[in-house]
Amino acid sequence: MSLPNAQPGPFARVAEKIVFANRPVILVLFALITVAMAYFAMQLEVDAGFKKQVPLQHEYMQTFQDYEAEFGGANRVLVAVIAKDGDMLDQQFMATLENVTNEVINLPATDDARARSLFTPNVRFIEVVEDGLSGGNVIPQTYTPNVEGFQSLPEDYEQIRSNIIKANIVGRLVAKDFSGAMIWADLIPESDVNKLDYQEVADQFEAIRQKYEDENHSVHIIGFAKMVGDISDGARSVIKFFALTIGFTWLLLFLYSTSVKLASLTVAAALVSVVWMLGALQLMGFGIDPMNMLTPFLIFAIAVSHGEQMINRFRGEIFFGGLEEGTVDELRASAKNAVEPLEAARLSFRMLLIPGTVALLAGCIGFGAIMVIPIDMVRELAITATVGVALTILTDLVLLPVLLSYTKLRNLDRKREFRLRQLTRFDRIWAALSRLSRPKVAWLVVLVGVLGWFFAWQHGNKVMIGDAQQGVAELHPDARYNQDAVLIADRFALGVDILNVIAEAAPSACTTSYAAMETIDRFAWHMQNVEGVEQVITLPAAAKIVNAGWNDGLAAWRVLPRDPDTLRQATQSFETDSGLLNSDCSAIPITIFTSDHRATTIDRVVAAVKEFRQANGAYAEGNLRVRLAEQAAEQPGFTSDQVNLRLATGNVGVMAATNDTVRASEHTILYLLYAAVFVMCLISFRSPLSALCILLPLVLVTELGHSVMVELDIGMKVNTLAVVALGVGIGVDYGIYIFARMREAMQTEGRTLSESYFIALKTTGIAIFYTALTLAVGVAMWIFSDLKFQADMGIMLTFMFIVNMVAAIIFLPALCRLLLRPGEKDTWTPRL
Repeated sequence: MSLPNAQPGPFARVAEKIVFANRPVILVLFALITVAMAYFAMQLEVDAGFKKQVPLQHEYMQTFQDYEAEFGGANRVLVAVIAKDGDMLDQQFMATLENVTNEVINLPATDDARARSLFTPNVRFIEVVEDGLSGGNVIPQTYTPNVEGFQSLPEDYEQIRSNIIKANIVGRLVAKDFSGAMIWADLIPESDVNKLDYQEVADQFEAIRQKYEDENHSVHIIGFAKMVGDISDGARSVIKFFALTIGFTWLLLFLYSTSVKLASLTVAAALVSVVWMLGALQLMGFGIDPMNMLTPFLIFAIAVSHGEQMINRFRGEIFFGGLEEGTVDELRASAKNAVEPLEAARLSFRMLLIPGTVALLAGCIGFGAIMVIPIDMVRELAITATVGVALTILTDLVLLPVLLSYTKLRNLDRKREFRLRQLTRFDRIWAALSRLSRPKVAWLVVLVGVLGWFFAWQHGNKVMIGDAQQGVAELHPDARYNQDAVLIADRFALGVDILNVIAEAAPSACTTSYAAMETIDRFAWHMQNVEGVEQVITLPAAAKIVNAGWNDGLAAWRVLPRDPDTLRQATQSFETDSGLLNSDCSAIPITIFTSDHRATTIDRVVAAVKEFRQANGAYAEGNLRVRLAEQAAEQPGFTSDQVNLRLATGNVGVMAATNDTVRASEHTILYLLYAAVFVMCLISFRSPLSALCILLPLVLVTELGHSVMVELDIGMKVNTLAVVALGVGIGVDYGIYIFARMREAMQTEGRTLSESYFIALKTTGIAIFYTALTLAVGVAMWIFSDLKFQADMGIMLTFMFIVNMVAAIIFLPALCRLLLRPGEKDTWTPRL
């Protein structure tokens, strides 16, 4: 939003001469650039990457990257095939499960070696027999449900059921009630060479669902790739919301200006900003992330709000020669000073160029503050928003005034009378509000503000870092993805929520170091007793079962052998494809299945890991495995009992790292935003106290916004933090707009504070209201989005835009009284 009536400097006058002396050239240049940018914008593609959404520099993500090649990452898709009659043990179901397994394995993005299903060879059972141990595939090789002529027998399913139980996969790969089975599909790790097209991957999984889901079987799919696909599908609905936003915005501008031309030109200039921003993204080599599809809405709203101030100033010049205060008679008399459109556009450009540029550049700085979050997706959002706001300087402060210079309004007298009514109709309201600047009332208002901030701060501190609910917070609870997640969590004991802690040790630790294996075993027991942990799977636990098998299956032998030879016997049968160890047993993952991925659950589980590490000296910075391997290479026969428990891989590890990053960045971003606002106001008004008067209402509204998030059960995540920060950067404009007019009246015209505030409301009150309404309508349409995240942010930003306006109107004059003119004798009363 621009600062009205600022005194033009030499730069503004020189720029005015250059721009208005070359109007046709400027229009041609803008037209050519817009066509080119539209061409590039049409080439934009959805660009969603798994690693774009995680903080790769975080400790946990360093572990993730170190062991992604050996154990896979967190990028897993689960496909559950469910028998609608509740019994999976029949030939038709098994045939469908085998077909779905083969289809999933054959997808180009699937890592074949890590796929798991009843029909994959890496899912085996071990049992105690007379001669010791025996094992095999859960599905016998003789059972071939898809071979023509094969007819299964009842005893086949008794054997399969027995093998499933012996393999201990009930609740993991098989439903607890044997109503269905699951395929685990790890996707190929992303790299600079291998970039996954998540929309394509999601479509491929959806095609499998459509192919095999019928009256007897249902197919349920969850995982990052499918989530991105569903979010991308929902994000496509932004096109219709964008069209609705444009329509409502145009209508509001028309109601404000009563001019089709002015409303259309303002919307057109804002659309040019959006087109340029999208084209610039393509030129910079970016795609558009589903989570960043909200940014064009914000850029459009910002551009319209600044354009609204330009047409507001333009109307003042062509109606009253720039004077928009005084009685009805005084305003009517000033009509003789009205100027032609070209002169009106020149004056508007001259007065608004510098302050408008300062305000928009401050917005750029504010949005740039989001880049402190070390996540590629967030940095792309910051760059997108910053580029969009910077381009708005050209479209709103250069293109729009040039277009206005060619604009002749019809029915000028009627429009002047309408503007006159706008300026005088609400005088009694402005007079009532001006009492907020009286000393006694100001103290009361500030006290209410301080109390409101305190209670909002207390309540807002309860906002959860991370997901505040089950399922995917970006989708509505009734979305197919979340319904699938609920069913899988209900039918299976374990879902997609996995935390892998990597135990680093010396080479061959699982066969030579009882102490290392015992530490891992105690750690698993410690984690098994943490609230929110469903199951823990480790190599030592499996080794105990094997050890008992070599001793007639007696429970008393279900212990870790201390003798190295016996320990080797208990562990040597486990291959790397089991996921229990790496090739030289120097890295042993402890797989922790959690009940959900709520922030409270993640925090509790991670805290328990750190508690055990500290109590048992089981953590050292860096990669202990590498250091021990180097010692082993230098010293033949070297062994070590040292264990390094490293957090973390698995999707819960990724979420924990992301939550930590948000927690560390949340206040930093707000402080940077506040600092940017303060510096901007300090430059504009050359007074620290004036800057505080504008900043403090913004701080109050931010805390109120956090309270709203608590009430709406919205967690503070990367997405919400970035969007709320964008809302903060935009909301400050109200205070700037009011204070700029107040300051001019106080310093240039010698008015008292109360009179200056009345004048500010009289000349800018309606403009502020319509600006807030325009911004709010632009995002309120999101409430009806197919994406819950977009709907939640629509509510949040609508709240912040409206409440920022209210806070600026109520608290700004009171703060000005106490900080700027506490001792002024102000006896002014309005003339109504």
